[in-house]
Amino acid sequence: MKKLSLEEIQALPKLARMHLVNSLGGIKSANLIGTMDTLGNENLAIFNSVIHLGSKPPMLNFMMRPHTVERHTYENIKDTLFFTVNHVHEDWVDLAHQTSAKYERVESEFEKVGLTAEYKDNFSVPLVRESKVKMVCSFVNEYHIKEQNCHLIIGQIEALYFHEDLQQKDGFLDLTKAKTAGIIGLDGYVQTSSLKRYDYARPHQKPSLK
Repeated sequence: MKKLSLEEIQALPKLARMHLVNSLGGIKSANLIGTMDTLGNENLAIFNSVIHLGSKPPMLNFMMRPHTVERHTYENIKDTLFFTVNHVHEDWVDLAHQTSAKYERVESEFEKVGLTAEYKDNFSVPLVRESKVKMVCSFVNEYHIKEQNCHLIIGQIEALYFHEDLQQKDGFLDLTKAKTAGIIGLDGYVQTSSLKRYDYARPHQKPSLK
């Protein structure tokens, strides 16, 4: 097994170090975050850092990189206090990845990459029509992570939309059935497949399948 010390990791070329360290957290979620600025310009950007925070109330969080360049997603959320989170699926990962390109503020990533913006229930932020699991979120809070100069954004889910056939009786959403994609590192997209579901784990008992 290969070993790299902290010093050796630090000494790697920038791109190699970035790809390596971004792979270490394992397979991550692939989501498109949709926003709109105060002038009506739509924005769509891919994120691999969205995770759930709690279920009552339903909240999630994601990480924003340092503001050394324009961050349209961050600025739009702070201005309008709303955003959408949309799962990425296997058959259009190429379109989702293209949203990471640095488009101008007045350019809609929806139009540029070939995805469709949709608006539901009088919310003013765009969802991705092609996504089978998507939600509208309100901005709750942000926390500055000084060690990396990042911002952790907290959102509350105001509305959730998903295909009914994905949900099992206990509430579980079978994202493998939706062909939701995952991400390794910054640009490696993966398929997901179901292995097993287990009952609630208890001490001194063998795991039992659902």
